[in-house]
Amino acid sequence: MFLIRAIPRVVASKFNFLSRTCSASASEREVIGCREVVGFGRNGSLQYTDRPDFPFPSIRFLAENPYLQALREKEKGDWNSLSIDEKKCLYRASFCQTFSEMSAPTGEWKSVMGWTLIWLASSIWFAMFIKKFVMLPELPPTFELERRQAQLQRMIDIGNNPIEGIASKWDYEKNDWKK
Repeated sequence: MFLIRAIPRVVASKFNFLSRTCSASASEREVIGCREVVGFGRNGSLQYTDRPDFPFPSIRFLAENPYLQALREKEKGDWNSLSIDEKKCLYRASFCQTFSEMSAPTGEWKSVMGWTLIWLASSIWFAMFIKKFVMLPELPPTFELERRQAQLQRMIDIGNNPIEGIASKWDYEKNDWKK
């Protein structure tokens, strides 16, 4: 943990723009308040986001207060003198969530599954309504077997689509389907 905390300080000492505290422009100060700028961030803007794929936000999570300032001064010394609660407080001042909290399941799948089942049930009920009240009870007469056979014979007689269609599959000399 010391190594992770020391890296931003080393980088901040090399680059002046990283070590500024509340020296942001007026519009940036409205957004971030007096939180310490500790890095470049994901795309160079001053914002805080908890992301497992990019774990180093450009600003700290909490604004500075006298208790945190005292802890930060104590942090510069021996870390063995810090209690576990003080270390946790320092971590929570810099980050809102731990990696395990970020990757913990949220239970969102339950709402997604619920809405999916609601939409599925609604569509089934709508299809049943359409079938019951909108669709005709009988098929049109063109769906009868004799009429369909007559339509097929008519298409063969007029040579409908002779290249790739019905007429191409009919042998006119033998009056039978080609094999």
